[in-house]
Amino acid sequence: MATQNVKLPDVGEGVTEGELVRWLVKIGDSVKADQPVVELMTDKATVEVPSPFAGLVKELKYKEGDVVPIESVLLVLDSDGAKSAAPATAAPTMSAAPTAAKAPAKAAPIMSANCGTGADFYPPVAGSNVLATPATRRLARETGVDINGLQGSGLAGRVTQEDVQKAKGGGGGVPAGQARLPMKDIPRPSVPNQGGSMEERVPLRGIRKKIAENMQMAKHIIPHFTLMEEARVDQLVLMRTQAKEHAEKYGVKVTYLPFIMKALIATCREFPMFNASMDDAAAEIVYKKFFNIGFAADTPNGLMVPVIKNADFKTVLQMSQEIGQLAGKAREGKLALDDMKGASITVTNIGSVAGLYATPIINHPEVAILGMYKIMDKPVWNGKEFVRGQFMNFTITCDHRLIDGAVAANFMKAFVARIENPSQLILDMI
Repeated sequence: MATQNVKLPDVGEGVTEGELVRWLVKIGDSVKADQPVVELMTDKATVEVPSPFAGLVKELKYKEGDVVPIESVLLVLDSDGAKSAAPATAAPTMSAAPTAAKAPAKAAPIMSANCGTGADFYPPVAGSNVLATPATRRLARETGVDINGLQGSGLAGRVTQEDVQKAKGGGGGVPAGQARLPMKDIPRPSVPNQGGSMEERVPLRGIRKKIAENMQMAKHIIPHFTLMEEARVDQLVLMRTQAKEHAEKYGVKVTYLPFIMKALIATCREFPMFNASMDDAAAEIVYKKFFNIGFAADTPNGLMVPVIKNADFKTVLQMSQEIGQLAGKAREGKLALDDMKGASITVTNIGSVAGLYATPIINHPEVAILGMYKIMDKPVWNGKEFVRGQFMNFTITCDHRLIDGAVAANFMKAFVARIENPSQLILDMI
């Protein structure tokens, strides 16, 4: 019997190891050459590692949650089995979704074939918007339950293993979109079984683990302080509305973010210490002569920070297009390492969800992060009467080792002046 060892390749960027998030194959599966076999979390991104060989999976060397060094053997393939094995079903990816035209009548034969011999999947692969642990997703796959159709009973709508088990038994699982009972008809909750667990423990792994490590490290190293300010944005709203109409001709969605980035770049030219980083090991300040602007993207898999490279050389239209593309890749879990490296300063748009102010954590080794918040209407006295004014709140969180409070205040004053008079941005870009 001829065997082939599939190793974890060198993914570059100085990565020496990765955490095994989940296997995409199991022992006995038929694997094609270049088929993804494992999902791995590096320091910056989740990547799918393909097999360079075809064969039958004979042995898995690691379990989910293990840290795997570069060049370690991930799995062993029986290459002789590849000749007689049926074509392998493509492994599910993070962006996989159930086929819309799948008929219920097709479910039974696919399930009886152990979900491994056809081109369709049943149950459908869990969508990226489903909140569930890897163990719960695995249980749904093994029991033939479509997890996408369940209403989770856990914290924040998380689908639990109990939800899957109830759905398998034909009761308890509430399909998404099903009308809820009126409050008066909902039965009183019974006292839980004292012998049962009132807690759910979920391993801290994957992207959530990396976020936790990075945030803890940044908060430990950097002495943070945050300055808050308000800007009247009537003219900015008008400019964005006009730009939006123009951009629609090119199929591009324009948000406020590229305008904010342009104002940030122009202000950083006045205050270069904001577009810098700290080399802690060398005890040096590194001033950046480029403007790579990171932007925080909230995804089903956790917080990602894609980067707009050389943003000072791009138009608002180009930046809008790139922001949309990168945000889409982030939601689908398809960001490459290069998409998230090299930021010189970061913007977080908390206002797109909710919130008046916040105190964001700096993306180490950067020295500042700009926060933008929701637009609000406020009455403004013009000397004769109250008129409608539109306002947006901003924060600048700084590394106090490099930036003093007075400097941050002057920075914010200059930044707000550009936001309130967006025509100044055009002069800054000429």
